Amino acid sequence: MKLWQKTTLALAVGLALTACDNQTVTTIDTAELLKNLDNPEYVIIDSRHDSLYNGFKSANAIRGGHITGAIQFSTTWLDNISADRFEAFAADKGISKDKTLVFYDDNLDDLERISAEFAAKGYKVRVFNEFINYANVASNPLEKFPNYAWSVSPQWLNAVMNGEKAESFNNDPSNLMVFEVSWGPLEKANSYVQHIAGAYHFDTDWVENAPVWNLSDPALIEQNLIKNGIDKDKTVVLYSDNQLAALRIFWALKWAGVQDVRYLNGGLYMWKDLDYPTETKVNIPEPVAAFGATIPQNPQYTISMPQQAIDQMKKYHLKLVSIRSWDEYTGKVSGYDYIPGKGEPQGAIWGFAGTDSSNVADYYDPDGTLRNPYEIFNLWQGQGIQRGDHLAFYCGTGWRAGVPWFITQLTGWTNTVIYDGGWNAWQMDSIFPVQKGAPNNISKPNPKNDFGKLHKAGASCKS
Repeated sequence: MKLWQKTTLALAVGLALTACDNQTVTTIDTAELLKNLDNPEYVIIDSRHDSLYNGFKSANAIRGGHITGAIQFSTTWLDNISADRFEAFAADKGISKDKTLVFYDDNLDDLERISAEFAAKGYKVRVFNEFINYANVASNPLEKFPNYAWSVSPQWLNAVMNGEKAESFNNDPSNLMVFEVSWGPLEKANSYVQHIAGAYHFDTDWVENAPVWNLSDPALIEQNLIKNGIDKDKTVVLYSDNQLAALRIFWALKWAGVQDVRYLNGGLYMWKDLDYPTETKVNIPEPVAAFGATIPQNPQYTISMPQQAIDQMKKYHLKLVSIRSWDEYTGKVSGYDYIPGKGEPQGAIWGFAGTDSSNVADYYDPDGTLRNPYEIFNLWQGQGIQRGDHLAFYCGTGWRAGVPWFITQLTGWTNTVIYDGGWNAWQMDSIFPVQKGAPNNISKPNPKNDFGKLHKAGASCKS
């Protein structure tokens, strides 16, 4: 018997016999699990990190992804949820004490910890410790997102940087480039002072410019990418203290035509939590001879200016989705010291956001990683936003809009773009119709994401 099999058996016996404060944790086998996949009294919970839920394979598994119908509650969240908010936060995810909770994980220590935590709080808890065997049977329901490989974990990046074989990485290791992304030149990049060992700095000004802060002229972007070692064939991994910066550049590089761009979900925060190497040494990339393709290769990812948005609203029933704070959406504030106008484009739908123009806290999990896409889609349903719609996400100047766009692309939604001009371009010309106040006097929708402790993301944005 292999070591992991022995550990699994020991855990199964131990959990079955261990009584927590209010409940006993018991095991459930594959046959019983399959019988209860559609049972509304059961909640199947994946406690692994995002990349495995999204589609990457667990060690020793033939298939990747999550059990069909499973929700997500990662063990890493436990240290970031206020004790007085725990039950309400869990309830917002459909987890309640009248349901039977079934946790599964490929890390047995994590599985033991999270099941014990819930049991101690009085929940009815069971554990499924046969996930690897489950994943290796083709007939067992398992789902993964079409573009799951766009969002990678620190474990994945560390493996690639160490020359190990990593799922979905088919490039030459010499073509890997890791960038810390923030606004401003190297000498002002505070979030680059300590960075992932080997990483370079990416200044967002390389791809956008004032006063609208839209994408720059393609020739200028090409020049900046070439100068900083980026061509279409590089594998570019992006991270940032403020998640918005990395996802803004992810979108821009995809638009330009870099074929393999990845987002490091959790960034430096999660990298350091795993004790992976960092450094303070400045790394300067070697220029390349050419980008290798005409920029942009994917112009369909963007709508540049207001008139284009209006034309598509008429032609395709395009929905403009505001990723701005509620106070910005209702016209109480503009959100920016350099944007005088208040309000929103006429007909804009609120798509959830954050506390101000520097974040989209509604889209983050307690550990600072991106929130589960299904939770976001459920919120959008209440706003009249659904799969199949023509959607243009926007904010003030484009950074926040990258988060929902990324989530839709990760999960295979089509017809989703970023309206790059955003509110900034719209309010520059009085010809474009404006709405102020909440449409039909609606109240602010509940984001169902109040965990009480906010992950401290850096404020490296231009607001």
